[in-house]
Amino acid sequence: MSTEQRERVTAAGTGRPPGRWGARALPVPGAVLSVIGPTADPADGLPEALFVHGLGGSADNWTALMGELAGTVRGEAVDLPGFGWSAPPPDGNLSVSGHVRAVIGYLEATGRGPVHLVGNSLGGAVAVRLAALRPELVRSLVLVSPALPELPPQRTALPTGLLALPGMGRLLQWAGAGRRSVEQTADELLDLLYGDARAIPAEQRELAVAEYRRRLALPYALPVMAGSARGIVTAYTERGEQALWRQAERVEVPVLLVYGLRDKLVSYRSAVRACAAFRDSRLLVLPDSGHVAMMEHPVRVARAVREFLRETGN
Repeated sequence: MSTEQRERVTAAGTGRPPGRWGARALPVPGAVLSVIGPTADPADGLPEALFVHGLGGSADNWTALMGELAGTVRGEAVDLPGFGWSAPPPDGNLSVSGHVRAVIGYLEATGRGPVHLVGNSLGGAVAVRLAALRPELVRSLVLVSPALPELPPQRTALPTGLLALPGMGRLLQWAGAGRRSVEQTADELLDLLYGDARAIPAEQRELAVAEYRRRLALPYALPVMAGSARGIVTAYTERGEQALWRQAERVEVPVLLVYGLRDKLVSYRSAVRACAAFRDSRLLVLPDSGHVAMMEHPVRVARAVREFLRETGN
């Protein structure tokens, strides 16, 4: 391993606050990923599952759901390149395909495939593309508000799209500098992501604010957000075999779709198209959930996942 790789392993594998499951760093082609889990010993014989977060998120977004599913699957969650505790990719590739490359690298390096692949938002788009391109690595998909092309987007999703414009991230940061505290901005983000942010427990809110403050201090945090937002917008415009909806039609494994009616980033109309696109799909609609149902209502999502896996024989 080169000196640069060792430095990146150190950056990805240290500093994460202790949790229920330990964290480790895993070098893969084009990145070094921070990984949490597994939730069970291999001797337990549970099926393997991998959890992939959305834009601006991290592996920690999945801990509540992973806890609920600990006796059902042997789960691990990854920080995509540049997010959570993973360093940015050296080549700067933050496209959807770049993130797919990293997740494929993880699956090949660990030999854990085929897995039940669970993705939220950007992670959902990553999961769909991966399942279409490398079907032998996937047993099923669970997609929570997946970032599949939706035109026109919801009005409340436009600020996220603006991040994709060159220089806009810096402009938005400058415009908000000194006007809002870290706590105020974090509260606005939580309100964007949750159906009812007022119901978030105080301890969970404090952790979210602390993580947001930590991210703000990282010199690469904003470029990574902007680059990944640009990657999503680019994926929305791709045509032919690379089009995400075309790739959804190629997915052969069973799919569980989870949507919240209070989602401010992905509208319910996408659920209708997704049900039509995937060959073998089931739909869970949570009237009081927002964009991160696995964090907001992990018990209900876990119950649906267990029923889904039983029904599909997985």
